[in-house]
Amino acid sequence: MIAATKNHLRRRGSHHDGRVTNVELFFDLVFVFAVTQLSHGLLAHMTALGALQTALLMMGVWWVWIYTSWITNWLDPEQLPVRLMLFVLMGAGLILAASIPEAFGQRGPIFAGAYIFMQVGRSLFMLWALKKHDRGNYRNFLRITSWLALAAIFWIVGGWVDPGHRLGWWIVALAIEYVSPAVGMWTPGLGRSTPADWKIDGGHMAERCALFVIIALGESVLMTGATFAEMEWNAEVLVAFAATFAGSVALWAVYFNIGAERASRLIAGSADPGRLARSGYTYLHILIVAGIIVSAVANEIAMAHPHGHASAGTVLVMLGGPVLYLVGTALFKRLSAPNVPLSHLVGLGLFALLALGAAYATTLQLAVAATAILIVVALWESVSLRGRQAGEPA
Repeated sequence: MIAATKNHLRRRGSHHDGRVTNVELFFDLVFVFAVTQLSHGLLAHMTALGALQTALLMMGVWWVWIYTSWITNWLDPEQLPVRLMLFVLMGAGLILAASIPEAFGQRGPIFAGAYIFMQVGRSLFMLWALKKHDRGNYRNFLRITSWLALAAIFWIVGGWVDPGHRLGWWIVALAIEYVSPAVGMWTPGLGRSTPADWKIDGGHMAERCALFVIIALGESVLMTGATFAEMEWNAEVLVAFAATFAGSVALWAVYFNIGAERASRLIAGSADPGRLARSGYTYLHILIVAGIIVSAVANEIAMAHPHGHASAGTVLVMLGGPVLYLVGTALFKRLSAPNVPLSHLVGLGLFALLALGAAYATTLQLAVAATAILIVVALWESVSLRGRQAGEPA
């Protein structure tokens, strides 16, 4: 196999070497568009099938992004070949995102083709970059490429079959990709990887995932602002605007006020950062991002139909988004704490009580109540943090 003669790996040893580069931030712009497409897709298909399809597409988008973040944790984006690889992936990512609305329609083959190109093509590039410079990680990527190639078969078949049968094929494809890290990418003749094999810069991984959370939250704010700009400004719309914006701020506070920084310090100082990156950032952040996307759809509904009586689907969206988010952040924070945050458990309990009376509420009332619960969680955790800093029992 052709291999790179020059070493394209990042240097290790200083904080500067693990920084997030400008080209990585530029690459992320594609996923602003992808998150917007996912939110609009769910809003347009508020059914059980539509939710399942959106969930599958969201998990695919996340998997492409997180795998690329692992790659740039090892490769130096300041080197020209790595930059060119990211630019090519950006182009394919635009095609991938643009095909999301019709991924289960006429553009299924295009979505599958762009996805496979990004996943397998990026891994082949990594093999080229690693062969002469990191034999251990080279073997890891032989395993990864094998699993991605296996999943590609189901992506391709699913893309070309009748749209009515596409979902099943793509569920199998995604299951293969999601299960593979959990089983160490075991491959005949190559064995399996262990978390200790994944020598990463923990601070870089933490910052990359925090930036994706910002992307998702930014899309939520954009949807709120765009809808507000088109509405006739009356008392109900102003209240809905205030509630949805405050809810976005509360989501930010729940993640960034304590959890993100504490987890960043934990993984940066860990002797086994690969295990934390796999569990805390690769898997658990799926729930966090999904919660933000669903909450963005809930904000759109509350802004556009403040007087509307909450249907079953609307209740699931308006309460399901914050619940997913709190579950994800609670499990994520558990990695760096002795137990699950009590504030999050209380918040989930309050959402359960809210669900009991949701059938009698309007969308505006649900939005205000959901925001109030998120604010309670954020303030509770903030007070708890100050108590610990003052040496008081938390």
